[in-house]
Amino acid sequence: MRHRPEGPRGEHRGAKEEPDRVDAEQDGLWVRRRILTDGLAIILSLFAFGMVFGLAARQADFSLLEALAMSLIAYSGAAQFAAVGLVAAGVPWLGIVVLTALLNARHMLYAASLAPWFGGVPRRRRAVAAHFLTDEVFALVMPGVRALGRLDLRSYTLAAALTMTPWVMATVVGFAGGQLLPDPRALGLDIVFPAAMAGLAVALVTERRSLVAAVAGGSIGLAIALTVQPSVGVIAGGLLGPLVAMVIPDAREQDRLADPDPLQAPVAEPGP
Repeated sequence: MRHRPEGPRGEHRGAKEEPDRVDAEQDGLWVRRRILTDGLAIILSLFAFGMVFGLAARQADFSLLEALAMSLIAYSGAAQFAAVGLVAAGVPWLGIVVLTALLNARHMLYAASLAPWFGGVPRRRRAVAAHFLTDEVFALVMPGVRALGRLDLRSYTLAAALTMTPWVMATVVGFAGGQLLPDPRALGLDIVFPAAMAGLAVALVTERRSLVAAVAGGSIGLAIALTVQPSVGVIAGGLLGPLVAMVIPDAREQDRLADPDPLQAPVAEPGP
């Protein structure tokens, strides 16, 4: 049997690995294109409400540098709005820290969901990625992770850039001239973000358990948000929804048990 000779630098092995590398690059390119398409509505909504935050920060006697620093360092829309209101009301800093931490507690759920896909990524890069992890980034990245079966770091970087850039730019625009702009709610932009996030969430429902988790988590979160507080509802729905889904049998496991592998079936011993 003849073998293709290897060159001094292992050209034969490189030739075998080249198609795999090309396929991986094409898959990553497809995911990044999808992020660009899915992110259009989110960019519009982020820019609109970023301007509202810039204006709110100005009305709370923040300087432009302080408002910009909050959007760059804190980088959490709901917590930023809450912090600006609490500062304007004269709430002590410890209370502001505790309340905004509760608002952002849902990010721990996002981090726990993404952590297995960051295996092998250096700790410093994981820390940087954690800073950019928001509701929008998680919703944009997870469908691609599920489709590829791995995390494409360039796709994560793209999602982070698409969300942070309009938010920071809008903060400056809103601070400088937000009082001249109409309220986003008057233009109907307040519905754009929830609608976009709901559409992205649909892409994460790939089998029965994920559907149950989504329905149960959404129902529990909505009920608690209406009766207690929205931030508590988000955390409760995120924790209890997957727990409810764990009770549901896995459809793939049921199929495997119903149709076992004939190669693993027991072989009857021959008679005497």
